Amino acid sequence: MFMEEKQNFQIYRDTETLYPKNEQEVADIIKKFYKSNIPIEIIGSGSKREIGKPLRCEKTLSLSKLEGIIEYLSEELYIKVKAGTRIEIIENELKKNKQQLVFEPIDFGYLFLGKSNSGTAAGQVACNISGPRRFKAGSTRDHILGFRAVNGRGEIIKSGGTVVKNVTGYDLSKLICNSYGTLVALTEVTFKVLPTHEDNKTLVIHNLSIDSAPEYLQKAISSSNDVSGASFIPTEPICNNCNMNIENTFKLNDLKNKGSLTALRLEGSKKSVDERIKNLVKELKVSEQNISILESLQSEIFWKKIRNLEFFSLTKNNIFRIVIPPAECINLIYELPKNFKYFLDWGGAVIWMEACQLSEQKFESIRKKVIKHNGYISMIKYSSFLPYVEDVFTIDSNRFTLSQSIKKSFDPKGILNPGKMYTGI
Repeated sequence: MFMEEKQNFQIYRDTETLYPKNEQEVADIIKKFYKSNIPIEIIGSGSKREIGKPLRCEKTLSLSKLEGIIEYLSEELYIKVKAGTRIEIIENELKKNKQQLVFEPIDFGYLFLGKSNSGTAAGQVACNISGPRRFKAGSTRDHILGFRAVNGRGEIIKSGGTVVKNVTGYDLSKLICNSYGTLVALTEVTFKVLPTHEDNKTLVIHNLSIDSAPEYLQKAISSSNDVSGASFIPTEPICNNCNMNIENTFKLNDLKNKGSLTALRLEGSKKSVDERIKNLVKELKVSEQNISILESLQSEIFWKKIRNLEFFSLTKNNIFRIVIPPAECINLIYELPKNFKYFLDWGGAVIWMEACQLSEQKFESIRKKVIKHNGYISMIKYSSFLPYVEDVFTIDSNRFTLSQSIKKSFDPKGILNPGKMYTGI
């Protein structure tokens, strides 16, 4: 089955790609395929195309021509864009008014291409994978004010508006986020935006182990110092076949020591950040330990590298993502095989992992351990050693049944990205 899946994947990737230029063209195309029962793959720039299960579709619908900022009112804290608008363009426009997408969208270009490819607005919404500030500011879905899209019947639908407090009807944005294009083809998205911070600094504690680092992360998050980034990047276990190398990635003058990095970011006004850094050092009782303080510019570089997974750049190994209760992360790490490298983000609530020579049996064994610790796992990047797994995402039977019902209501014939997340959806 795996060879058949892989072969079909290669064949259908070479089929015709359609490039609609407006919403009505998207609707007309999908309506035509709905009537003829033709499955279609929906993509934007393709930055996250490799995430999920290989698709078997006769046609590809690219939304990359639906690009441009429709409306941006900085004083109202929102920006409305067409689906194919690149995240980089959105962020550059927001910077002009010292505003930002606070959920820190990840640039997966480094992982898959070895260079930047920030992806599109629709791709960000469809995947709902957010960066280091997630535990404090929420995920992508928490910052969607509204959208327009075309469902599997070729009908144009819309939800939400352009204000933060919108109570008209059911919030479909929560369903669309993390659906990987299996419910609708997005044509327009409205994001809530927030001001950027005047200053930011990062306290780095060196040479902590997995036994102690998560405790520091949680103490910092629970303190009154308003920490907005909390990551642990270890040097162990040693795996010569893995790409991850923190010394090569973080060549910053402000990092004064080698070894593992336990990083805590603080943002705000310069006076506030300086005061909170002092308080954090005192509360964590690390003044006598090996510490570094990254000033604003190097702090920004540091978190950009974490956000974009740059230490995994162009790896040929499998990359997966585990979301887990922080109290369980230490136990899970000790139960995993040693041929991997990893780092903790969100204060220990998410583990990004690079694994070499991973078999499907080993991956399923890891999945069972993750579920035992009340977490879930997603395969983000395949390798030539393990180019396919049956279950890319984790889901229980009750949620699967609910997801099937939702899929039928949006896409009754199952023509939009069929099987992208789960077989049968």
